[in-house]
Amino acid sequence: MVFEEKMIMNGEPDEDEEEDEEEEEEEMVDPLESLRQKCEEAEHCVHTRGRLEECETRVGSRSSTEEDCTEELFDFLHARDHCVAHKLFHSVK
Repeated sequence: MVFEEKMIMNGEPDEDEEEDEEEEEEEMVDPLESLRQKCEEAEHCVHTRGRLEECETRVGSRSSTEEDCTEELFDFLHARDHCVAHKLFHSVK
């Protein structure tokens, strides 16, 4: 009820303000995420990601299996993070 009273007194939020806030949020890009995506395109990451996807396909096609692709996932993440660390720390002075 208090919320309704505030809306009556203050009115509805201006739609232009809401759109401006949404546009500002969309423009922000996490530089770490950009670097991760760039590193995922490196040859070693592409290879380890391919192995992970093959494993996921193989596991997904079976109704029952103990295989879980943990090793393939860790290999991919290690390759990607190694690339990120290498590029990131060389740019930090």
